[in-house]
Amino acid sequence: MTKRFTNKTALVTGGTSGMGLATARLLLDEGAHVVITGRDRERLDAAAGTLDAGDRLLTVRADAANVADLDALASRVRDRFGRLDVVFANAGAGVFQPSAEVTEEDFDRIVGVNFKGVYFTIQKAVPLMTGGGAIVINASWTLYRGMAPASVYSASKAAVHNLARTLSADLAPRRIRVNSVSPGFIDTPMFRGAASTDEQAAVHAAQTVAGRLGTSEDVARAVAFLASDDASYIVGQDIVVDGGLVSSIPA
Repeated sequence: MTKRFTNKTALVTGGTSGMGLATARLLLDEGAHVVITGRDRERLDAAAGTLDAGDRLLTVRADAANVADLDALASRVRDRFGRLDVVFANAGAGVFQPSAEVTEEDFDRIVGVNFKGVYFTIQKAVPLMTGGGAIVINASWTLYRGMAPASVYSASKAAVHNLARTLSADLAPRRIRVNSVSPGFIDTPMFRGAASTDEQAAVHAAQTVAGRLGTSEDVARAVAFLASDDASYIVGQDIVVDGGLVSSIPA
């Protein structure tokens, strides 16, 4: 395998499971030093055990919605590695229910993690990206197609879609590229929380032209491409990783 990230340092927020963990593993396999975050120390330790990367891996307990935690995260990264080259702003939360049932607490939590968390993760990371670099934001297919029980989640993801474009212009003088990925139905713990039975999962898979759920590795490969020099002329774009969910109707 080509080692596209040798001697580079990458930050993956929400890196204890699903797409974040798969991306951290791929970046490590391609030579990177990797920092993963999560809110739960036990899950961080478990993730570190599966990655088995020795001193090339740093785990930091941090809540993406807490700016003080993000300040502390930046300090830990600076002390350990000195700089960042790649950021995957992946940490996310969702409540999937009719809009009439969404509480203020639900709203604040989703927006706090999915928008505020992404915004300030990037703000705190940029001073560490002294040699240019790449930022990838985990957005969502729901920008392109409405889903009834996902009003707040979808709105928060639309916000970070726009953020990828505006920050592309804002950070271009620093030679930092910003793009996003929009996963479709990806078989992760969050997805299984909403589609808990095999029958429900099959209904979602049948909506895709690919005829299957996506995997975390499908998304990780798209993130790694956008973060690498292979994508050096791709700026402010969104890659939809959805098996054709938003673009085509299955036969």
